[in-house]
Amino acid sequence: MDDALILAYHAVSDTWPADLAVTVDDLEQQLTRLVRAGYRGATLTDVMEAPRSGKRVVVTFDDAYLSVLERAYPVLVSLGLPGVVFVPTDWPDRAPPMSWPGISQWVGTEHESEMRCLRWPQLQELAAAGWEIGSHTCSHPHLSTLGDQDLRRELQTSRAVIEDRLGIPCHTLAYPYGDHDERVVEETEAAGYHWACALPAQAMASHRLRVQRVGVYRGETWLRHRAKVSPLVRRARDTGLLEPAVRRLRRA
Repeated sequence: MDDALILAYHAVSDTWPADLAVTVDDLEQQLTRLVRAGYRGATLTDVMEAPRSGKRVVVTFDDAYLSVLERAYPVLVSLGLPGVVFVPTDWPDRAPPMSWPGISQWVGTEHESEMRCLRWPQLQELAAAGWEIGSHTCSHPHLSTLGDQDLRRELQTSRAVIEDRLGIPCHTLAYPYGDHDERVVEETEAAGYHWACALPAQAMASHRLRVQRVGVYRGETWLRHRAKVSPLVRRARDTGLLEPAVRRLRRA
């Protein structure tokens, strides 16, 4: 059976109660179940270049939180899995914690340290270990709201910075917030990206610049996670058949 499952994580923390911070135990249990089910680890480039190569799982992390190296990396190493980190390139050289709408409410709290970004040498360490480093733009904006010049800078400069600082090609992008439209997709292609990741509500399974991922968040039960990663459920969601049920669950 050919199945490329692409997971979208963010931070890893036992104490930060943000939705985007999964616990170490949950991460380990979720990935262990997939490995036991026959999934092999791969990078995004691996699965996009060879889409029919059996059951593979791509473990992506948006935002490049330091916890990816400190807490997720040991888990993935123990399971023989590589990872993918999408880095907002304005942040690795900054001392303050990352901050943008969606996480800025944690600035000044006891959880502020969780928003530290990986430094370039740490990203280099992950790349040397076989991880893929992709762009998450420069500053993590809603791309569809930007003017043409700012949009091009976010896409082109972030890719150039990664290639310059790490000395490796950067072919992959994850849209911040999953936000994109036709103009953003056109500029993404013009900027030289081969593949770009969205989130389920905006993704298209057959489009290389709107790649489908499964978002994983804090507190998900075993049953919910099993359903989300199920090939049958993902295929049904690709067709749009599950969206009415998903909307009803969100309103419940």
